[in-house]
Amino acid sequence: MKNIIFGSIILFISCAGSKSPDESTAAPGIVNTVTLTDAQVKNAGIVTGKTMRKEISSILKLNGIVDVPPQNMVSISVPLGGYLRSTSLLPGMHVRKGDVIAVMEDQQYIQLQQDYLTAKAKIGFLRNEYERQKDLNSSQASSDKVYQQAEADYKTQQVLIAALAEKLKLAGINVEQLNETNISRSVNIYSPINGYVSQVNINVGKYVTPAEVLFELVNPDDIHLALKVFEKDLDKLFIGQQLVCYTNNNPGKKYNCEVLLIGKDLSIERNTDVHCHFETYDKSLIPGTYMNATVEVKSNDAYTLPEDAVVRFENKHYVFLKKGGNEFQMTEVTVGNTENGFIEILNAEDFASQELAIRGAYSILMSLKNKSEE
Repeated sequence: MKNIIFGSIILFISCAGSKSPDESTAAPGIVNTVTLTDAQVKNAGIVTGKTMRKEISSILKLNGIVDVPPQNMVSISVPLGGYLRSTSLLPGMHVRKGDVIAVMEDQQYIQLQQDYLTAKAKIGFLRNEYERQKDLNSSQASSDKVYQQAEADYKTQQVLIAALAEKLKLAGINVEQLNETNISRSVNIYSPINGYVSQVNINVGKYVTPAEVLFELVNPDDIHLALKVFEKDLDKLFIGQQLVCYTNNNPGKKYNCEVLLIGKDLSIERNTDVHCHFETYDKSLIPGTYMNATVEVKSNDAYTLPEDAVVRFENKHYVFLKKGGNEFQMTEVTVGNTENGFIEILNAEDFASQELAIRGAYSILMSLKNKSEE
């Protein structure tokens, strides 16, 4: 479609007589008909035809960012706190599950190991005392009170050992390998996922509390596209729908996606998130990357014309109806969606059976302009 906007070409018709019904489709007082010679028609390559019924799909344009699901983004903290002794992590660095990413140290680690080993050493004595009092009580050689106290002491110690063992595991200390000869003042922090480091929030020597986040790790294997979709467009999307997205930096590189989830809660701005899965993973796509997307939504059987048949003049769209011979009349039209070189004509019923210029409309507009300037 030729998008041509000229200055006003207003010329009041001085001829007497009333206008025909066809002439009323253009703005009053504007020259809207032109008659061409056979040579002009041939040189301009003007071809006439009628509107055609075609399937036209509308394109929904959206935007959003590359995102990762919560289970693929991990915040690393130290449950018991401590001082950072060493780390080699930098933002962007790749890590593997099980790698040592930091070493922490603190005197509370020593105390915790001491308490566990002490409690474990005492459990043998309490177990033996419990068994002895159990035998004596069964033969009425000791009171029930003494037996019950021995039983309570033994079970209390079991609970203490189990609780201390869980605290050690929480701190990252292997209780199976812990004994009186290998008490350590430091603990290792291991990576729980494969991925890369997105943030480093600490430096060596700093004391951190359990609430502080040391590192942010991201596993990009399951990245997805989170699009913002307004309420009025939600009914155009469905699970499994295909779409194409691209970045601002490289719009020529297209990524195919599939709609995975559609949000059920609207924000204050009356939009919600639609999550889409990338069909092919690309390492260059990192979380936070801004992306544009186009979605081909429902197809309509509509009256269409080639884009060359429609011209734009003074912010309106027009076609040229053939009135007989080489005479053409400029008629306003209402256009819809455009696809594959064809444009939807919403008011085509007004002239569905008439011939019009489907090629060379721009040349007719130029001739009409020249006529008005005479």
